[in-house]
Amino acid sequence: MKSDRVYYPFTAIVGQENMKLALLLNSINPAIGGVLIKGEKGTAKSTAVRSLADLFGQLKVVELPLNATEDRVIGTLDIEQAIKHGEKKFEPGILYEAHKQILYIDEINLLDDHIVDVLLDVSAMGVNTIEREGISYAHPAQFILIGTMNPEEGDLRPQLLDRFGLSVEVTGEQQIDRRVQVLQRRLAFEENQREFQEKYCYEQEQLVKRIELAKNILPEVDVSDEIYQLIARLSIQLKVDGHRSDLTVLKAAVALAAFEGRRTVTAKDIQTVTKFVYPHRLKRTPFQDEGADLSQLDTFFNELEIV
Repeated sequence: MKSDRVYYPFTAIVGQENMKLALLLNSINPAIGGVLIKGEKGTAKSTAVRSLADLFGQLKVVELPLNATEDRVIGTLDIEQAIKHGEKKFEPGILYEAHKQILYIDEINLLDDHIVDVLLDVSAMGVNTIEREGISYAHPAQFILIGTMNPEEGDLRPQLLDRFGLSVEVTGEQQIDRRVQVLQRRLAFEENQREFQEKYCYEQEQLVKRIELAKNILPEVDVSDEIYQLIARLSIQLKVDGHRSDLTVLKAAVALAAFEGRRTVTAKDIQTVTKFVYPHRLKRTPFQDEGADLSQLDTFFNELEIV
């Protein structure tokens, strides 16, 4: 049942196009591996997450507290019950609750690395497995994983950054007209939340229809040999480790094509999603500032003369 609480409409968020697109692509295909949103306070990170859940009505945001233990996250098994009575008594954890929902971790960079590892493993597998004293139990755990963080408070280890499918960096609006628009819309929402929400009702409904259509045509999207080769060339030129980035680019590009109502992935789709997939995976020099150098990506696609 939908909550009586009124949330800020997703389609009313001003700017932050990269963040919104990354969230939508993961909504279409959660197998992309989640979104890490990095940015200063007050850049609509949490608002976007809750607005995304409200967009679908039936989705809820399951928030993972920073002090959560492993047992609280994955659940526990009653070993005594299993030994004495041969029954697997499972006490559900947060991952059980998050199945087919949004799992949200605010300030994920402050969460214990081991817990982050567990979350990313389960997100990739879609199954949560608990093993204790030779006894195991598994349940489906398919969710839209979203982590937010303020880089000023520390970063995730590179090994963990690589495990996130997409990553986006958000900043406050620097254009005067857009900044004014942020103020005006926020004040209008605070003045009359229901009225403001109704104003965006049509846009919200149209976006939901577009996403549902994308989910339906997702399995039908075709990927040519040329696109596979393009992804391989890109990852080799950027010298990224392993093959996770290749798979993520492919899944995100397929989701983007579906979102745009197409059944064929184009080089332009690849170019669009690379800005979400590679920056947090590119190697940095010891003295390089925060944020990856994207000039390699620009050069690569300029040489392809994509229009």
